[in-house]
Amino acid sequence: MRRYSLLHFCTLAALFNATTPAGAYELFSRDDTHLNANLDAVFGVFHSRESYPASGRLTQGASTWREGYIKYGVSGDQGLRGAGTAYGAFSLVSSATWGDGDAAGYTDGSERTTKIEDAYLGWRSGNLFEVLGKDGIDFSFGRQNIAVGDGFLIQGDAFSAGRGLGDGQYNRGGAFYVAARKAFDKTAVLRIGGKEGWRGDLMWLKSDNPSQANTEMYVSTLEHVAAAGTVGLTYVNTTKIAEQYASPLQLERDGMKTYSVRAVGNAGVENLFLSGEYARQNKPNAANEDAWYLEAGWTFADAPWKPSASYRYSRFSEGYDTLFYGTGRGYGTWFQGEVASNYAGPFNNNARIQNVTFKVSPLESLTLGAMYFNYDTIDRNVRNTDGHEIDLYAEWRVNQHLTVLPLLGIYQPDKSAEKGGTQLGNNDTNVYTQLVFATTF
Repeated sequence: MRRYSLLHFCTLAALFNATTPAGAYELFSRDDTHLNANLDAVFGVFHSRESYPASGRLTQGASTWREGYIKYGVSGDQGLRGAGTAYGAFSLVSSATWGDGDAAGYTDGSERTTKIEDAYLGWRSGNLFEVLGKDGIDFSFGRQNIAVGDGFLIQGDAFSAGRGLGDGQYNRGGAFYVAARKAFDKTAVLRIGGKEGWRGDLMWLKSDNPSQANTEMYVSTLEHVAAAGTVGLTYVNTTKIAEQYASPLQLERDGMKTYSVRAVGNAGVENLFLSGEYARQNKPNAANEDAWYLEAGWTFADAPWKPSASYRYSRFSEGYDTLFYGTGRGYGTWFQGEVASNYAGPFNNNARIQNVTFKVSPLESLTLGAMYFNYDTIDRNVRNTDGHEIDLYAEWRVNQHLTVLPLLGIYQPDKSAEKGGTQLGNNDTNVYTQLVFATTF
């Protein structure tokens, strides 16, 4: 398997969950006992005029495909008479891909799978430990989705390859772009502290995703949360991997330690947005690597349609391992360009990336956005992913249950695959379109 074919996926569902309140149908509610039915579904139609070699399956030409999933299950909580609250959830996910499969060939259009997604139990302390705030202790275990910060290092276990990759041995059910499966297979999570002030997490996470080499890791965080912003430290110790699935880059995860410092907020200035993170990786048998970004944005709150603009510069060293990154704050984080981040590259390593984003909200239920990305390869002897991309998109929240997300991507690589790049057959401009429907009940 090619080194870079494992390092990207797009969690569209995370974007959807960030822009639309999660829903549930109340099955039972009495005093401090609650039981809910949950349903989420995402369906998308996609077309790419060009194809990319990440899976090794495709040749030059266009791809048209459809993919989607339905997640269905129950969740509930039970008050324990002054001793906190017990909670839990169980759900299944049915996913599929139809048509040609995606533009990088990870899926071939034949995927149809139903698997367990969530299966976890937990306990929150309520007011038992007042010094730590409400629910100052929260312990959970089982199969669940876990995120750290805005997803620069960890945003679930969401790479969803299909039968097009590695003769099907990495098949997780397809639905590559919408990333149907996000839960880590096994977890134990202890969260200490409330929603403000000092807080931290201690976590053990185990993946059952072959595309992530079934990585096991220990994670700890320490954060200070205030109105002006959040500052945090993260430590990730990746340990066991399944070597038969690992790429050369992932083989270094056995014993690799990742340290990061991050901050996000407005520094007390209304309408200002600031964010940044620096991560360093100490590898047991290779050179140390790092990645970082700085971002600043401004919302013109008094102008019609409340326009906002932001600029971000990010740099990822040649052998940086992106771990389990994902969509934490919507489009562009951390999938930088819909064509580049999902199919063509760069996949957040060996690259310097500049991004300018502009958004307006002509209606309370409608957001229109434009993103520009410039890609500059650090070491072109590895591969050349120089180029740029423009993405135009809309987020239309039709009602509390349905969101419609159309997108047009225009991607221009500097080089074809035959000349060191990644686009098969030519370096023509690729016109990419997608229309996604997301619903929750």
